[in-house]
Amino acid sequence: MAQNSTIDLNHPSLYNNRELSLISFNERVLMEAVEPSNPLLEQLKFIAIFSSNTDEFFMVRVAGLLDQIKANYTKPDNKAGLKPIEQVESISKNMTRLSKEQYRIYHDLTRKLQDYGWRIIHKAKDLDSLEQYFDDFLLPNLTPIVIDEHQPFPLLSNKAVYIGVELKSEINKTTSAFLKVPDMLPRLVFSSDLDAYVFIEDIISHFAYKLFDGYSVYSITVFRITRNADLTIHEEGARDLLEEIEKELQNREDGAVVRLEVDQNPSHSLLEMLKRKFHVLERDVYYQNGPLDLTFLFQFWKEKSKENPSLAYPTFRPQQPMYLEENDSIFSAAREKDLFFHHPYDSFDPVVSFVTEAAEDDQVLAIKQTLYRVSENSPIIQALKKAAENGKDVTVLVELKARFDEENNVQWARSLEKVGCHVIYGIPFLKTHSKIILVVRRQEETIERFVHLGTGNYNDQTASLYTDMGIITSRHEFGEDATRFFNYLADNSSKSEFRHLSVAPAHLKNDLISYIQQEVINHKKHNNGRIIAKMNSLTEKNIIKEFYKASQEGVQIDLIVRGICCLRPGIPGVSENIKVRSIIGRFLEHSRIFYFYNNGDARYFLSSADLMTRNVKRRIELMVPIYENSVQQAIWDVLDLQLMDDKKARVLDRYGNYTSLTNRSVNSQLELLKLAYERNGATVE
Repeated sequence: MAQNSTIDLNHPSLYNNRELSLISFNERVLMEAVEPSNPLLEQLKFIAIFSSNTDEFFMVRVAGLLDQIKANYTKPDNKAGLKPIEQVESISKNMTRLSKEQYRIYHDLTRKLQDYGWRIIHKAKDLDSLEQYFDDFLLPNLTPIVIDEHQPFPLLSNKAVYIGVELKSEINKTTSAFLKVPDMLPRLVFSSDLDAYVFIEDIISHFAYKLFDGYSVYSITVFRITRNADLTIHEEGARDLLEEIEKELQNREDGAVVRLEVDQNPSHSLLEMLKRKFHVLERDVYYQNGPLDLTFLFQFWKEKSKENPSLAYPTFRPQQPMYLEENDSIFSAAREKDLFFHHPYDSFDPVVSFVTEAAEDDQVLAIKQTLYRVSENSPIIQALKKAAENGKDVTVLVELKARFDEENNVQWARSLEKVGCHVIYGIPFLKTHSKIILVVRRQEETIERFVHLGTGNYNDQTASLYTDMGIITSRHEFGEDATRFFNYLADNSSKSEFRHLSVAPAHLKNDLISYIQQEVINHKKHNNGRIIAKMNSLTEKNIIKEFYKASQEGVQIDLIVRGICCLRPGIPGVSENIKVRSIIGRFLEHSRIFYFYNNGDARYFLSSADLMTRNVKRRIELMVPIYENSVQQAIWDVLDLQLMDDKKARVLDRYGNYTSLTNRSVNSQLELLKLAYERNGATVE
């Protein structure tokens, strides 16, 4: 098919808006809460995930749009052509609809909990029997914040639940006060008298009069605010990036309010005061038909899964990876062939062992690693410290600007420096999001290098929840490029050329575009063009346009995009040869894979980068070619299975809507889990 030159590939009708596409992703998460194949407690957990995602969406994305509106910025976005005010109004409309749906599902599911002896009561009235609990546990933790016209309005915490109390004295004097619901106490309390769980905000509301001598309580309103929590880091001229980050973290609680949640029947006068004090409009107010902040369901899921495991996913134990025996030396195995890992089906332990073994190996001279997000008690951090204590040269790039992990990473950076690690903080104005470990080892009279390259963070906790891929290789070509890469990070004026790795922002985007264009050239000659790309999000317009051009020439393109997708498939003359699917299931799909048929000489790549503008222009990312035939086959098997998924996949249409498939016979995550067990002679529980 010849390219249609009369179609303007910049036309807004060809694109989905980034923010509305993100809302669509969160809606797909919420729909897992009504998916009958998910156990009941897992359905509740998906409500909690939706709530957590929504909080971050408002704190970062909506906050940015509101900042643009305040600055009188009216330029439309460069894809769908929506102005900031139009986006905010659409967000308000869509999120109001989804909030109502969220609470409808919540009430349906909590009613089902009663069949298992778990009753949860919202707005419980008869709470007199819990007076002792209030006096012993809640009262000591409560400090009334009285609203005084002679005092500045108090600074209220981001995402905390508050109780607004309107009071009247014996002489008819009125005032208001706020009570913060303690976040260090369990949100739910079991009442044996009611044979049910009740919310502590309801208990506090019931006994609030005890805190206000001489006043009577005449209204109670539960509310919650969401603040702008995106950090503004002024790197240029910052003498110490650690200090700059620490300073900005202190300001996070001061951010402008971007959302006000209230219970469904708030006091009108209190609500108007909150709107006025927080400078929020009615569009920013969400009236919730139930308890605020449904992320408490994470803890409920965790506790009740132990009581009744049948209501949660069966326990899954990550399996020993292919071609690697349990007690094998990682170095010995990697000398034989590239080692491939597909987490969480494959255990993350060998990746940890790669660093711990290097830390104890007398022949290892140096370890270099990038860190973006790690777990609270990271074994990799401990191994790096041990390596430094053992006299090895340890260089660690700690990305201090990893959103919502800034504080943890500051602490890790300081602790690594204390034991003698050389800690670097990357290149100003760019986040280092690449995933790479380089181990330099003495082997008789020569030097050998081992490299881990992956799609996911070096976090042993999320490695059991996110699907990611990686390799450990001893190929000299990767070892040489890895050395150049760490030199590039340490000396940001360096203009290193990489022979095998593609590095963003310098080359990765252009390399991908050249592979797409080569597929078009091949297709014109051989009529067999095929591209498969798997990622979390797709927003980069130049790459989308290249996909459109390839589709116009007849190249068959399958995109597996979990989250945001600004591309619209199936548009006649533009994208009729493109299919887009999103898979949401037990594990968070996180791996990034790019496949090009290349007239039979297929190219496979793994990458730390999504095809988003931020990743290819404002982050340091890596894309690694896969040369080992067995690894290529393993990756193909995953792609092939995910393209057959008709149970957890939803398909995007030309109008920006996702629909479920009808056959519902293949759950790719479950099949991969079964295959991992079968490979090790085990069976799924």
